[in-house]
Parts: sequence; structure tokens; C-alpha cells
Amino acid sequence: MNAKGSKANDSSKWLEGWDPNEEGKWDSKISWSTLWVTTYALTLGFISWFLVSALAPKLNNLGFDLSKKELYWLAAMPGLAGGGLRLIWMFLPPILGTRKLVTYSTALLLLPLIGWSVAVRNPATPFIGLLALGFLSGLGGGVFSGFMPSTSYFFPKSKQGMALGLQAGIGNFGVSIVQFVTPFIVASAMFGATLGAPQHFVNKDKGIDTFVWYQNAGLLWVPFVLVSVFLAWTMLKSVPIKARGVSDQLDIFNNKHTWLMTLLYVMTFGTFSGFSAQFGLLIKNLFGDFANAPDPVKFAFYGPLIGSAARVISGPIADRLGGGILTFFSGAGIAVASVFTAFQLSPQSSDDFTSFFWGMMAIFLFAGVGNASTFKQMPMIFAPRQAGGVIGWTGAIAAFGPFVFGVLLSFVAPKSFFLGIAAFAIIGAGVAWWFYARALAEKRS
Repeated sequence: MNAKGSKANDSSKWLEGWDPNEEGKWDSKISWSTLWVTTYALTLGFISWFLVSALAPKLNNLGFDLSKKELYWLAAMPGLAGGGLRLIWMFLPPILGTRKLVTYSTALLLLPLIGWSVAVRNPATPFIGLLALGFLSGLGGGVFSGFMPSTSYFFPKSKQGMALGLQAGIGNFGVSIVQFVTPFIVASAMFGATLGAPQHFVNKDKGIDTFVWYQNAGLLWVPFVLVSVFLAWTMLKSVPIKARGVSDQLDIFNNKHTWLMTLLYVMTFGTFSGFSAQFGLLIKNLFGDFANAPDPVKFAFYGPLIGSAARVISGPIADRLGGGILTFFSGAGIAVASVFTAFQLSPQSSDDFTSFFWGMMAIFLFAGVGNASTFKQMPMIFAPRQAGGVIGWTGAIAAFGPFVFGVLLSFVAPKSFFLGIAAFAIIGAGVAWWFYARALAEKRS
């Protein structure tokens, strides 16, 4: 059955005969509607995933008693869960199909959003309970490795750089959205007293003693999630990709380029997600003891914002110039910016914040460029089903970024950590150049 102008089965909504690379077997309207619905859902996933990063720096002001190490671990937990859950979600697109996958996955976001709205109202909530909620927030990160591969089935190779760059880039905006919006919505009783009494917020260093509604940070997004569930169930269709189960999808691990692209995506998205989760705590721990210290919640969202915008803009550029060369420049840029920032980590006053901030912005910028370029490369290097699996796998491993960054920052001196990031980025830049960017590269992409 021809995909264009045909009616999919009413019960399952599978598109038979769909081939975006063959004229007459691709309907751009279906592709773009799928992209926008799944991108909306993915944005909500990132909001849920990084909700903890917006809450953690202020929990002690609400009456909690958490050490710096515990706060790093709490901010890291969604990364552990997101990476682990992506290893499951990467296998689901050919099995469930886009419609069911997006609908069910989005509905699961209600668990952490509602759960955190309850926990923040009770400072007696045990640390293990907070970690469990942090793990549930990782559901929002896990869905990425299902949504992105399934979206790749809907677009021809010539447009996948733009399509996946838009989806991932706009989805990444969820990080900056939740970090930017949270300080404003918690300051107002927008839902009224029916959804909980306010919390007592105290910051003795700044002379702040007021009431806040931190339950709003999660509850605000519940209606948006319900709308997303409805749109996914009523509007989405699915592309039949031949894979009988998990075992049929394991052949990607026999290809060395799976491992090389994993390294490159860890370099780019691992850096983006890791610093997105920890940026606020870095500001607090490095500058929090100074007079006129910068407020973490007023600056933390800028990094994800810059990285997400770079990802959106770089997708079409990668379609035109090729992903390999942009990935090379991404690695080189991350390396230089990390070395610069490594020498801004022993501030003498809050005046030193400016150089640290701009060093971090450069890291986020180059990471965002690489996030887009690597997703242009994968559909060019692999066959469609394998490309979907590789996108899911690389996304899963890179999603451990917040966890790895949180753990390392709780044990390693910040300067050594940033220099380690630079060394890893230099290796990644070399891999990108040798295998994918130079004239005689094995897989110019």
C-alpha cells in the first residue's frame, strides 16, 4: 500500500509501504506532524529529567539538611536513570511503533512531576526517597532513545540532519525552560492553597525569609503532559521496521562505527547533559561564599539555552557541510574552552564569575554544535534500522553524563575534572577527523 494518500489500519495506525527515500512512498505532512508532536513530548521529557537540577540548589533553604556531596549525587541520579532507561527505550521503536511508544512514555512523566511536588513540602523526606524521585525523573531522559530513532524513520537521509537537529535541539530547550521558569512559579501560589501550603524559605546569608510554593515546579507541567498524551494517541502513526525483537537489533555492536560514534556523542551530549545538571551546583559551590554571590538559578539556564540553540542551528548546517567536519570543530572547541575554564575555578571574589561564566558558555556552545552534527552522521553511516538503533544506543550512553559528572565532581578537584574533559575532547576531535572529516576518511559523513 502506498503511504501517501492511504489510510493506515484504524486499530494500529501502522504505515505500510513507507519509504521516505523513494518518491511516492513518503508523505511530508505525516513526517512533519510526527516531528512536532514528538518534539513537544520530548521537551516535556527534558523538563522532567532536569527538574532536579532546578530544585537541588534550594532544598536546604526549605529546611532539608543535605551535604554538598549528597546534592551532587541527587543531581546526578536522573542521569544514572536516564542512561539506564535509554538502554531499554532504544529497542522499543520497532516493537511498539511511534504512536504507542510516545503515548505511554509521556504518560509516565506524571510520576516524577507529581512525586516531587509532594516531596518538597516535607523536609523530613529521607535522602533515599529523594534519590528514588531523582531516578523517576530519569524517565524523561530515557524516552530520548525511543523518540529520536522512531522520528528518523519518517525522513529521507537528506533531511534527517535538519529534522533530528530540530527535535533534539528543541527538546533540549526543556532543560533551560525548567531552570528558567522554576524560580518564578515557586514564588507564587498559582494553584491556590488546595494543592498544598507554602514552604518556609530561609537564606540567612542574604537576609531572605519568605514563603514559597515549590510544589508548583512539578505541578505546572502536568496539564501539558496530559495534552501531549492526547496528541500522541490521536495524531501519531507508526512505521513498520523489520525487527522481531531485541536480538535482531544487536548487530549494531559488530560495527566499529557504533563504538566510534558512541565516543563522539559522549563527547558532545555527555558534556551538554552533564554540565546542564551540575552547572547550578558548580556556581553555588565555587562562588556561594562570597559577598554578592551570583544566584545559581538565575544563571544555570543559560548554558542549556546556548547548547540547545546551537543544536537547532547546526542541524541544517550539517546537512550542507557534512556532520564529520562539524564534529571535529566541536571537539576542538570543547577542548579549548575546557582548558580556559579550568583556570577560572579558584575565584578570589564574585567578580571572577564573569570569566568562569563565559568559559562555560563556550563549552555549551561547542557541545550543542556536536550534538547536531553527530545525529547527521549516524543516518549517513548506517542503514535505516541500524541507524535508529545506534542513535538510541549512543543517546543512552551519553545520557549517563549527569551521573558521571556528579560523581566525579564529588571526588575530583574541579580543575582536574575540566582538564580531563579537555583531554577527552581532543581524542574525540582526532577520531572525527580521521574517520569522518578528512578527504580520505573511511566514512565521510
